Amino acid sequence: MPLSEHEQRMLEQMERALYAEDPKFATALEGSGLRTYTRRRVYQAVAGFLVGIALLMAGMVAKQVWLSVVGFLVMLGCAVLAVTGWRKAPKPGEQVAGGGGHQARRQSRQRRSMMDRIEQRWQKRRDEQGGH
Repeated sequence: MPLSEHEQRMLEQMERALYAEDPKFATALEGSGLRTYTRRRVYQAVAGFLVGIALLMAGMVAKQVWLSVVGFLVMLGCAVLAVTGWRKAPKPGEQVAGGGGHQARRQSRQRRSMMDRIEQRWQKRRDEQGGH
């Protein structure tokens, strides 16, 4: 669930206060936790994928179809986790989303203007249908 504009402003104010009070600590916290978490998640998914391959091969050798299916499902699940974790990981030096960056504000403005256009079209259609 995205933050409201008021909550985003409050978060930005708290971040600015943290940077003003202790810039070294704020810089140390800036996104490193999320990068570490996503990197660890991707590594775990790769390890799980390898376990899935081992299960698939073991099922083929033992001629147990169910074991091969389980191995394939483990591989598929881990591949999905790895890809989603890789896409969500912030690049080095990039601010975490919700960090009050220019890009986040621009995207929210674009979403808002798109929603305004959709609402205007909907209202126009309702008016046209009601007039006939």
